[in-house]
Amino acid sequence: MTNEGLSMESANPKKADQVYKLLNFSLRSEEYAIALVKVREVIALPDITPVPYMPSHFCGIMNLRGQVVSVIDLRTMLKMEATQVAGETAVIILCIDGLSLGVIVDAVNSVLGVHDADIHPPDFDVRDKPGCITGIIHKDDRLVFLLDIGETIAPHELKALRITAVNNKPIAAP
Repeated sequence: MTNEGLSMESANPKKADQVYKLLNFSLRSEEYAIALVKVREVIALPDITPVPYMPSHFCGIMNLRGQVVSVIDLRTMLKMEATQVAGETAVIILCIDGLSLGVIVDAVNSVLGVHDADIHPPDFDVRDKPGCITGIIHKDDRLVFLLDIGETIAPHELKALRITAVNNKPIAAP
């Protein structure tokens, strides 16, 4: 089982003390985490320009200091109802295979240091996106879903986002 650089199956008993750094965030009332090494930055929700004929979870594009970045709503992508934008709504800028991508989340909670022993394999698959949840983390009195963002976004969607990124020349530098 792998998750963006996290390999639980290949965990060596000598490396049982391996600590993974994860960014913990909320979607509605559920908590999720992604590998911190994939996170470039976290920003407040910016102005987003819609792009026609895109899937419903694709919100559009944004200008990030002169770079055009595609933005998706992670709630919609995971078949959740969208919530109202609030003061805690944020965009996590990720780097996936060299592609910058913004994902809208309800709130960014913290950075977690998680030991191998705290990550448990799920005993289920998400119907439309098998493999997107690669683990369940027991943290204090709550459960956190470990999300593999690379598995969450379909390969054809990543390809389309890559083409969009290549076709969009950088916006004039600030």
